[in-house]
Parts: sequence; C-alpha cells; structure tokens
Amino acid sequence: MSDERKPRGVTRRDMLRSAGAAGVTAVVGVTSLPATAETPPVTAVEQTTTSAPMAREAYEHLTVDEAVLLEAIADHLIPADEHGPGAVDAHAVRFIDRALGGALSNSLDAYHSGLAAFDRYCRSSRGGSFTSLSHTDQVSALIDVETGAATGAGAGFVGSSAAFFGMVHDHVLQGTFGDPYYGGNANFVGWDLIGYPGVRTAVTENDQLRLEANELPPFRRSAYEWDNFEKASVNAGRKGRRHGD
Repeated sequence: MSDERKPRGVTRRDMLRSAGAAGVTAVVGVTSLPATAETPPVTAVEQTTTSAPMAREAYEHLTVDEAVLLEAIADHLIPADEHGPGAVDAHAVRFIDRALGGALSNSLDAYHSGLAAFDRYCRSSRGGSFTSLSHTDQVSALIDVETGAATGAGAGFVGSSAAFFGMVHDHVLQGTFGDPYYGGNANFVGWDLIGYPGVRTAVTENDQLRLEANELPPFRRSAYEWDNFEKASVNAGRKGRRHGD
C-alpha cells in the first residue's frame, strides 16, 4: 500500500466482490430469484479516483447536510474511475433515503445520529467537516470509523462507530447494485460495473455459452416486470408518492 492507509472495507475491489457474492437483484423485498438467472464473475478493479459532484436532488428523510455527507462517504466506497461510474452516479444515496421510509426504516435514527457523530468526530479530530478535509484525512477518518477507533467526547457514536460504517457499507452496496426499481443503480450503472447481463427468467444453452464468453448482450429490465418477483414497499413519500409498491 502507498503512504495513504486505505481502510479494508473502503476499496473498490472489496465492494465489487461483496456485490457479486450477495447477488445484484435480491436487495429489498425480493423473495427469490429464478433458478435460471445467472450472475457472472465480478470484475475486480481498484479504487483510483473520485467522481465529480452531481446536481443536488430533494431527499425525503435525510437533510441536505446529511445527504451531502453520505454521498461523500459513498463516493469513497465505490468511486467513479476509468472503469465506470460509482455509487454517486448510481444514486445509491437516493436508494437509502427512500428505503429509510420503508424497508430500512429501523435504520433512520442510526443514520441521523451516526452522520452527526461522524461530522463531530471529523471536526474534533481533524479540524473540519469531512467534505472540507484532504483526501488523505478523509480516508484516515473513515479508517477510524471502520475499525471502531472513532471514539471520545468529540464523536458520540451510539454504539460502535464500526457498526455505523458497516450499515452504510451494506446499504451503499444495495443502492449501487440492486434493482433500479428502488431508486438506486441508476441507468443500470451498477450492473454494468460488475458485468451483470440482467435478470432473465430463462437461459438457453447458447445464452450460457455467450455469458461465459462475455458476449451476452445486457438486458436492461427491472426484475419487477415479471410477476414472480415480489415488490417491497420502500417508502411512502410526500404528496402521496410511493416508491417500491
């Protein structure tokens, strides 16, 4: 490793491996996958850069400051690089925000308190908000949170900071690689990133051969366009809007 310490969980290689192991469709509320649906091996690539800022969108459960901080964290977990877009481009935080009103509602308080504690820790230990820190200081702060070392009066995490990191880590994975029906994986960038060709209810022998040769064309379609996939209610949004039902 270079002179910058990298947290074990904050590497693009580990995130992509985790996504491949967990599957890319059954993230929230999917009860089963068709037996014929195939997930190809994950292409491992390294974290090398960060993505450009995106236009701010309205969130339903996170404040603007919370969303900015969470997007900055997600950008470290799966950054955009020469291999393709990352978690910010996939709108992983939009997925999290929507799900905090439904399937992930039990985590809402943990996000409010955890993001506030992380901000306090960055200011007390490094003299500024996370987004104002240098890349090196951002990485080292995330290492502290991941390893449970973000302690002291300046932090105030409810429970271990490592538990907060693990929660965010898992949800960023879900928002990047899950079915776009739930607000993440925008334009299927997560599936493209790991070479997933899309959900298919039937795979012929020729399809399998083309899949193994990386010649199977991507199928851009949500799993929920088939009746045998069960939708989960993610969130009852403002003005009667609903996500995931």
